[in-house]
Amino acid sequence: MSARGFLGPPGTFAEEALIAMGNGAGRRAYASIGDCFAAVAAGEVDEALVPIENSIEGSVNQTLDELARAAGAVVIRGETVHPVHHHLIGRPGQALAGAERVISHPQAVAQCRGYLREHLPGAQLDAANSTADAVRRVSESSEPWIAVGTERAAELYGCEVLAAGIEDVAGNRTRFVRIARDRPEAVGPGAFRTSIICVITRDRPGALLAILQEFALRAVNLSRLESRPAKTGLGRYRFFIDIDGSIDRDMPVAAAVQALEDQDVAHVTHLGAFPAYAPPD
Repeated sequence: MSARGFLGPPGTFAEEALIAMGNGAGRRAYASIGDCFAAVAAGEVDEALVPIENSIEGSVNQTLDELARAAGAVVIRGETVHPVHHHLIGRPGQALAGAERVISHPQAVAQCRGYLREHLPGAQLDAANSTADAVRRVSESSEPWIAVGTERAAELYGCEVLAAGIEDVAGNRTRFVRIARDRPEAVGPGAFRTSIICVITRDRPGALLAILQEFALRAVNLSRLESRPAKTGLGRYRFFIDIDGSIDRDMPVAAAVQALEDQDVAHVTHLGAFPAYAPPD
C-alpha cells in the first residue's frame, strides 16, 4: 500500500482533500509543510498533499518556498481543488462570549478576517501550524480559547462547532498539489499544466519581458505568475510560472521552456508537468 503524507494533524483540509480524492488509506500526518517535503525527499511516503493556493488569500508562501528549496528533487505530480468552509470551534459547553484567543493557521484567520473583526473584536489571534492543530490545542486547554477549523477536527478532538461557515467570501476553495520525488511523463488525453521557477540571472531592463515573450510568441497561456523573494538579496525574486499544457506533449510549451533555458537572462527549475484539475461533472 502506498503511503501519502499530508499537513496534519488529522482533521485538516488537506486530509479532507485526500479522502475526497479517494486516497484516504495509508495516510500519514505531518506537523508542517516543511515536514511533508522532508518526508517525501527521505522516502518516508510516496507523495504528500500540501496547499499551494487559496481563492481568497492567494498563494501559500511556505509551499512556494519549499518547492524552490527542493530545487527539483521534489516535484509536483498532480493537483486537486477542495472547497473550504471554516467554523468557530470550542470545547463542549463553551460560549463565544468572553473568548480571549482565536487560534488557527494564518491563512484560515485571513480568510475569516471580517467575521472575526465584527464578532470577536477583542480576541487575540494566535497562529497554529494547521487548523486541526488549532482545534487540538483548544481541546487540551482549560482557557477561554476557540479555534477556526473543520467540522471533522471538531469531531476528532471532542469539540463542537460554535459558529459555522464564517469565511468572508462564499465559494472559498484551496488548490492542493501532490508532491513526489519523481513524476510520470505528462502525456495522454485531458488538460495538463507545467510548473517552473525562473530566476533572473542578469538584472537588466526588459528581463522579465524577455521571459514572458517566449510564451507570447508561441501563443502559450500562463495561468499563474507569482514572484517570491529569492532570499539572496533585497530586490531579487523568483518567478513561479504555471503554464497551460504539458512540456512532454505540447510542442509550443516545450519550445518556450527550452528557449528560456537557452537564454542568458534566467535560470529555470522544473517543478513538474501533471494533469490539471478537472471539476467533477
